[in-house]
Amino acid sequence: MSRVCELSGKGPMTGNTVSHANNKSRRRFLPNLNEVTLISDVLGQSFRLRICAAALRSVDHRGGLDAFLAKAKDDELSLKAQKIKKEIDKARAAA
Repeated sequence: MSRVCELSGKGPMTGNTVSHANNKSRRRFLPNLNEVTLISDVLGQSFRLRICAAALRSVDHRGGLDAFLAKAKDDELSLKAQKIKKEIDKARAAA
């Protein structure tokens, strides 16, 4: 599994661990990924996604998965999230 958020595209960053003696060694900053189940109101279906905590807060702030995906850019989303977004758009167009 890759360490990339499926909704925000946030991935690992690199930097330095700096000791008290100012010695520097390389390290990785990993995103806080959690496996969560989000429910789509339009589709009436649940989806299991691996997203970071910041993206989960954004989903709650925007009012759910459907509203988040409506505003999200396709280049930030994973292929799975892009498919969910297309299904939601089709369901909204049909209704």
